Parts: sequence; C-alpha cells; structure tokens
Amino acid sequence: MCGIAGLISLTSRPYSRPEVAIRAMSGLISHRGPDGDGEWISDDRRVGLIHRRLAIIDLSPSGAQPMHAPNHTVITYNGEVYNYIELRKELSANWTFRSTSDTEVILAAYEKWGEDCVTHLRGMFAFVIWDPRNGKFFAARDRFGIKPFYYTVQDDTLFFASEAKALLPFLPDIRTDSSALAEYLTFQYTIGVKTLFEGVDTLPAGHALVISNGRVATRRYWDVQYDVDYDHSPRYFETRFKELLADSMNVHLRADVPVGGYVSGGLDSSLVALLASRHDHRNREAFHGRFMEYPGYDESHYAREVTDLADMSLHIADITAADFRRHVGDVIYHLDFPVAGPGSFPQYMVSALAAKHLKVVLGGQGGDELLGGYARYLVAYFEQSIKAAMDGTYRQGNFVVTIESIVPNLGLLREYKPMISEFWRDGLFGDIDARYFRLIDRSTDMVGEVNWSSLNKAQVFDSFRAIFNNQDNVRKEAYFDKMTHFDFKCLLPALLQVEDRMSMAHGLESRVPFLDHALVEFLATVPADVKFKGGQMKQLMKTAYRDTLPKNVVERRDKMGFPVPLKEWFQGALKGFVSDVFDQQRSRKRDFFNSDVVLGSFQGASQFSRKTWGLLSLELWHQRFHDRGCEFRAMVKH
Repeated sequence: MCGIAGLISLTSRPYSRPEVAIRAMSGLISHRGPDGDGEWISDDRRVGLIHRRLAIIDLSPSGAQPMHAPNHTVITYNGEVYNYIELRKELSANWTFRSTSDTEVILAAYEKWGEDCVTHLRGMFAFVIWDPRNGKFFAARDRFGIKPFYYTVQDDTLFFASEAKALLPFLPDIRTDSSALAEYLTFQYTIGVKTLFEGVDTLPAGHALVISNGRVATRRYWDVQYDVDYDHSPRYFETRFKELLADSMNVHLRADVPVGGYVSGGLDSSLVALLASRHDHRNREAFHGRFMEYPGYDESHYAREVTDLADMSLHIADITAADFRRHVGDVIYHLDFPVAGPGSFPQYMVSALAAKHLKVVLGGQGGDELLGGYARYLVAYFEQSIKAAMDGTYRQGNFVVTIESIVPNLGLLREYKPMISEFWRDGLFGDIDARYFRLIDRSTDMVGEVNWSSLNKAQVFDSFRAIFNNQDNVRKEAYFDKMTHFDFKCLLPALLQVEDRMSMAHGLESRVPFLDHALVEFLATVPADVKFKGGQMKQLMKTAYRDTLPKNVVERRDKMGFPVPLKEWFQGALKGFVSDVFDQQRSRKRDFFNSDVVLGSFQGASQFSRKTWGLLSLELWHQRFHDRGCEFRAMVKH
C-alpha cells in the first residue's frame, strides 16, 4: 500500500521542469507512504514517476519504487497482489527475480502477458508501467476500485495520482463539475468517471488506460455477470461460499507485518475478525469506535463479544464533539471531495488509533452489496410485494419474496418508519426504476437550497437507469440483483474511497477480503432467493456461519452502520457550528446554491438530517479546495 503519481507528455516534446511537478505531487500524498519515497524521470524528460512507500511485503530496499526491470520497463504501484507467491513460481522460468516483492511480480507478468497481465493479478492495485521499448504508458486499476487512480490532461500532458488533490496544481482553475455535482447531491456520491473537480476524472474499477503515440484510451478488462445458477441446492452455495471466503482470507493475511482488524459489531467485520484470528497468532489486535456522550451510539458490547470469542485485544476510540470540531476539516481534505455520509469521520478516528499499533487492518466492506445487507432492499421489496399481491402477479416473475414470507421480517424496518413514510409520500406503486431511484435519492428535501435549473437531474436519472437495467450484467429479471448490482457499481466505490483515504491519512493499509474476484463472481451466480430468502438480509452468510458468529450479532436488528450523534452535537456542544461554517461572505456566493436558504435552513433546523451532512461537507470542501486553490497552484509556479 502506497501512493503513486506522475506525468507523461503526450507529444514528443519534454515536459518543462518535471522535477518541480513530481515533487509537488509527492508532497501532497506523502501521508500515504511514511516508509520511503522515490522519483524517476526519463532521459527525454517526457515521463516522470513518483512513489511514496508503506512497506508491507519485502521490507528491504530491494522493494523500493519506482522499480526498474532489466528490460528497461519502470513501474510505480500502489496495492497488494495477494497471489504474488504463486505468480512468482510461474514466472521464474523466464525472469530472474531480484526482490521478494509483489511489485517485481507485476513487472514480470507484464513482460510475459503484456496488457493482459491484469487478468492474472488477484488483489487490490493501481499501477503505471512505462515501456520505453515501444513508448507505451500502461495503467490499470483493480476490479473493484479498492485502490484509487485519478488523472487529468492539461496542455498535452497527462498527470495521474492516487489522490485528486495531487492534480490540483496543474488545473488552470479549480472549478466544480456541474454533472458530478448533480450526482453528488442526488446520491452523496458520483456514479461516473467525472469527479467534483472539473477536468479531473477517475479511472473506473476494472479498467486499464493506455497511451500510445500520444493517444489516451481506456478499456474495461473485467465486469461482474449475474448469470444465476438454478441447478444447485442452498447447502451447496453455503459450502462453496465458505470455501472461497476461507481462501480469500488466507491470501489477504499475507504480509511481513502483523495484521489487525476493524470490528464494528456488525456481521461483516465480525466474521472477518473471527476468521483472521484462527489463521495466525499475530492477528490479535482489533479496533472500534464509539460515542459515549449520548445513549444509543455505543455498539462496543457487540464488538467486545466478538473479540472475546476470537481472543483478540479490543482497542476503543471514544469519540467526542471536540474531536469532530478538530478533525472534520481533515476528513474532508483527505477524502478529496465529500462522499458517502458521516461514517467517514469515525473511520478517520479509528484508523488513527489503529495506526499507533500496526500497519495493516482488515475490514468488512463489500458484504452488504454482495449479500444483501441494506434495509432499503427490504423496503423496496415490501412495496413491490404488496403491489404484486394486489395485482395477483407476484408468482409470475422473479420477485424472490412474497407478501406472506416477508411479513415475519418486517420487524427489521421498525427504525425505518420515517424513511418509509417519506418514500411512500409520492409515487407509491409506480415504475420500479423510478421507485428505487426515489429510495436512494438524498435530494428530495433540497428544494430551495439548490438551483436545480442549473443542474441536469434528468441526466442523473438516465445514468442511474442505464446501470440499473444493464442486461450485460443482470441477465434475468431479478429486482434484488438489480438493486445490489447498482450498489456494487456505484455505492461500493464511494465506500472504498472512504476506506482508502481514512486509513491512508494515517499511513495504514486497509484490506477487504470480501472483494476477492473469485468470491464475487461466485456470489453473482447465487440465486437471489438464497441470499435474501423471505426478505432476510444476508441469509446466506447467517446460515453458512451460524456456528461461527455469536448469536447476539447474527440476530441483532439495531445495526446502525457507524452512527454519529450529529443531531445531538448540533443541538448541544456544537450548537452554532453549522451556522458559523456557512455564515461567511464566500459561502453566500456559491454557484448552484441559494445560500440564504441554506443558512436559514440550518439555523432553523431542529434535527440533523442527511441533507445537513451533505451540504455541510460540500461547503467545507469548497472552503478547503476552492477558496484556497491558490495554495495548490503556487506549488508549481515558475
């Protein structure tokens, strides 16, 4: 796990002063690699690469980057290729290895398979290889987007980096991309290649980027296919799921340093911690965050039950309102742009605690999207089951759950009554596409605050529908698969952005064992009825690991997903904080917003909402990156 950045001139001309450019980028991502740094500039000064090192595999100097091969290829790489041991054996007949690093394995794989090397890699990665033999620049990102890769083209030069902030010195102006903003206001994340910084794109998950003869091209090399297997029994799926997850855990625990884990008290992180503890006596450190100032925000007793069972030491971060005031700006800075709700703040705090003890932690990201762990799936199905029962049509399609089977599990929705009331307020029993879009739309109460006439909300819906109904992925009509697929493609990358930035802010590597491509490809074949039987969320996991997970964790119905007491803070210890943030001259002149309405809304608000978090994060982002944009541009001034 590291940080990478660099540049390549798209013409035959050298880049002026590449040393200045790459050192500016290196400084902006220095937190990602506290164990070393390296830089390389080609003889013709057209290509510059930098690397910030967090040493996990091959801690010796031979693992340093940018790494050069005898064939003159050069790589800068961020991530972990977990099958590097097996690949090394396969490639050693034609390659003399000079290190034990997975970095060199990628160079050897590229030499044998060329661009197709990415299909042989198992893990999380973002890398660039410069091949001077044919003047090819080859970049790739892992199948799920665990590791980041951003780029921009300015004045016939492509700049790339692990974090978007490292590209800001090269933009003519720091401006907000209106199409990305419309997506963010709708979902609190973006769903395409554009970012909130105009001119900065992300290389999508499972894609490669190639520059040859000055031309930039991207292509997809992997995608998930929901080709459902109706020939096997639930017991078969349980057994195979356990086999594949066990194999993923084995390779995710490969490291030359101890590995710990985040334990929230929910199913996913609890299972990962329990499986990890059985593997190696060194894996005995677990980390949890809690809020003790108000009741209802402490889940540490669930985490404690898991770590006691696993014989792990539980380290707890007690997080306060003072921590929020002190660090929320740091959170926004490290995220690069706001995304995916207030859970990023406690994750930042827990990562800071974990980094004091070790370099690598395991997390449970991906379990909700792969196995059906969000209550909104049940809300959506509840509506469609009622509609189908009324119309007498639910036995004619792949509805997965019936009104009869779903009733016993409706207790799971007790805490979601306000959301259901709002969801059903408009459009009840309408078109399925529009109904699910309505369910995940975070902007329904942003009427006066946003100048929607300047934004294209219709295009956001069209982009959503293109993914939701993509029959190249979901080949059979299954509402559950369509919902989970959209979240896998769109929400999960946002959560992985949080996972990466909040850990790397402290020089900490976070690994996600559920996101192993063999496991993901298998789960896409499991019938929805096995994963979501009767509306029971994560049914496959619960049945497969009923003898492993604590009963209280399996049966709990109050999992909140890293809850933050912002409502109580903004009414108490942080009263006036939001108004102070918005009550500034520049804040009142933001493009796309009716600033007086925004400020008045917050000053009169009686409780916290997702709208509060979304707009607060956006304003803090503007203040840090837009209002102080000259600080970035000054880094490369001649």
